[in-house]
Amino acid sequence: MKTMLTSLLATVLLGATAAGVHAADLLDEVKARGTLRIACEGSYPPFNFKDEKGQLTGFDVEIGRAIAAKLGVKPEFTTVEWSGILAGLQSGKYDVIVNQVAATDKRRETFDFSGPYVISYPQLIIRANETRKLEQEADLKGKKIGVGQGSNYAELAKSIDGAEVRTYPGAPEYLQDLATGRIDVAINDSLLIPYLREKTKLPVKAGAPIGKADSNAIPFRKGNPKFKQAIDKALEEMKADGSYGKISTRWFERDVSKPLAAR
Repeated sequence: MKTMLTSLLATVLLGATAAGVHAADLLDEVKARGTLRIACEGSYPPFNFKDEKGQLTGFDVEIGRAIAAKLGVKPEFTTVEWSGILAGLQSGKYDVIVNQVAATDKRRETFDFSGPYVISYPQLIIRANETRKLEQEADLKGKKIGVGQGSNYAELAKSIDGAEVRTYPGAPEYLQDLATGRIDVAINDSLLIPYLREKTKLPVKAGAPIGKADSNAIPFRKGNPKFKQAIDKALEEMKADGSYGKISTRWFERDVSKPLAAR
């Protein structure tokens, strides 16, 4: 009987401990650890990429560092291919993704999100010497469209009647296929296009806007209200103190937290 009672007590205590760990908010974990674990692709310029010295840089990288500073911790970056980045967040490999993640209704079923920190819209990318009319969804019937696997752009492409959708691990792969003619068109963030034109040698250019504007936000695991409040507060403070505006202007020459008045 004594053995049974001891075993029962140990089980109860173990369950209570586990419940306590489960109930801990992510903010407490981040503060105790002293780091904010941030995932990004690392190959998605100008949002996140490695410079000529091999150092991770870009708009999202600077935003991530600024948020960590507001939380009083150090940023710890992990680079992950887009095709697996959301699964890694779900399994707890990192705390947040700062990588232009559209806060779609489907994704909100699995993750919580910060308030939006970038407003942009999907845009077609075409070859520089393209002469065909590729502007509306009807023009894309029978065309090969390249998109990132699991991206909101993939969902958009799949909704286009008669289009052949090809998915890739990330933007570098399908942009290369676009340049060499293996696909007819690609879809990505409108903010990516100026960088491609100015900083790369790929023979591609901006096509027509397509679809609706995206509200990009920072996803994290559900059930962490204190963490969400802290992330939202950090973003609000950055916008109020001008630090967000400085980062945004450095990369895009405007405040991308605000929608364009017109396309």
